[in-house]
Amino acid sequence: MNFLQLIQDPNTQWILAGTLLLGICSGVIGCFAYLRKQSLMGDALAHAALPGICVAFMLTGTKSIIGFLIGALVAGVVATFAIGYITRESRIKQDAALGIILSVFFGIGIVLLTKIQHSSYGNQSGLDKFLFGHAAAMVSDDVKIMALICAFLIFITWLLFKEFKIVSFDPNFAKGLGFPIKLLDQLIMLLLVVAVVVGIQAVGVVLMAAMLITPAVSARYWTNKLHYMIILASAIGGISGIGGTLLSSLGNNLPTGPLIVLSATVIFVFSLLFAPNKGVIAKMRVRYYMKKTTKHSIENSIMTATKPKEGQS
Repeated sequence: MNFLQLIQDPNTQWILAGTLLLGICSGVIGCFAYLRKQSLMGDALAHAALPGICVAFMLTGTKSIIGFLIGALVAGVVATFAIGYITRESRIKQDAALGIILSVFFGIGIVLLTKIQHSSYGNQSGLDKFLFGHAAAMVSDDVKIMALICAFLIFITWLLFKEFKIVSFDPNFAKGLGFPIKLLDQLIMLLLVVAVVVGIQAVGVVLMAAMLITPAVSARYWTNKLHYMIILASAIGGISGIGGTLLSSLGNNLPTGPLIVLSATVIFVFSLLFAPNKGVIAKMRVRYYMKKTTKHSIENSIMTATKPKEGQS
């Protein structure tokens, strides 16, 4: 199948739409996770979603995308409150709490997944695809649900943009203004859960963290303004989703999720090297210019100091 036939295929169009939506919403909420130094949060919540998917399947006995989304959402919310409780009520710091929740929930998910695969359930085949994603299984109804979820996420982010911005950059200042810090923290985590739920089917629980953080980090190299960063991150995420899907379809059905992540990584490497102010090449130019200027200034100072003054022989 050539490129023109590929993009005209209705199934491919739905998959492209789904991965595009995934990239956009991941880029939007990933910016706040990155700025709040909670990059591991997306990884923890993605892994925490696995037991929710397994429990939803065990209760319904069918592979219903709506049931899986509800199960993942409930598990993510439970993980969010567990992380907050451990951080507040003990001396354990947030990064350690994230590691604990990630390991425990993922371990429970693997145990449940193994139990399902060795049970007499009739539709368990392919459930493990949620580990690494299975974008090719998306249909029009799945994409429509993803569109509604993404619209909700973007609307909430737009509605509370000022509050999220202040909490992300200066939580103490936000507390002084009377903002409900704990409520906003939990809301941002809930939006992270929503983004994870959107991407589970396409990318999987293992790789979802990369889709939350990589576009945001790439966008940060190009701008210092948050609203521009969010726009760039959503664009980078969308381009990565489309690029990975097309590469997967053109490359003898290679796995879509990993290719989406690799596409995002390529954009990150490009940003790392060629961003105008923060890129490696730009910094090398600045260092070279400063070194050259400093050397020239030192040589002039030495020449001035050693030059005989007027009236001296």
